[in-house]
Amino acid sequence: MSNLPYRSALIVGTGPGISASLVRQLSDAGLKVAASARNIDKLDDLATETGAALFSADATDPASVERLFAEAEARIGLPEVVVYNASGRARGAIADLDPEEVRRAIEVSAYGGFLVVQQAARRLLPLGKGAILLTGATASVKGFAQSSAFAIGKFGLRGLAQSAARELSPKGIHVAHFVIDGGVRSATRPDPADRPDSTLDPDAIAQSYLAVLAQPRSAWSWEVELRPWVESF
Repeated sequence: MSNLPYRSALIVGTGPGISASLVRQLSDAGLKVAASARNIDKLDDLATETGAALFSADATDPASVERLFAEAEARIGLPEVVVYNASGRARGAIADLDPEEVRRAIEVSAYGGFLVVQQAARRLLPLGKGAILLTGATASVKGFAQSSAFAIGKFGLRGLAQSAARELSPKGIHVAHFVIDGGVRSATRPDPADRPDSTLDPDAIAQSYLAVLAQPRSAWSWEVELRPWVESF
């Protein structure tokens, strides 16, 4: 039996890594799960495996996000857990970046996060409970050269998480931000033979999300940093 005090979850920005692991583990915990992405064809196998409901949505479009929540609620009930996992990138030197690509990257990482948090808050506030989890990165706290657009978006998402936690936690809604400080392991990105555990296992990351969801309200985390044990601080 699940120790999570929630019945349903919506994951926005679902791919083959962290979010797929979350779909599996939340489903195994007994929650009804909805997963969304711009292109849901890539999620067919995951839906077959877990029974998750799939929805196509553009996280940067207010109407699309509002429709996503309405459609998900009709299928699985009001999502009591909402996870924002989408991010945008535009890599290159500041002097050379295409401003339109930068705008789009920031919209996906930060503005989309706001739209999803807003829709979640509107539904969870009357309920007086729920959780909103936001996936960050090393770039949430440290900007790198050639990665300014990603840093802008992730810094913005972290600021949103902090503000939302202070606003919504007193009203029963647990808001938490996860700094994924390292590369995430995948079939196309395995650990080098000479550096085992140099990337983060997405299943292990998902376990940390579920552990946060199980926290008692008297000791909620608003931010958790996850990094490989071999990482130098």
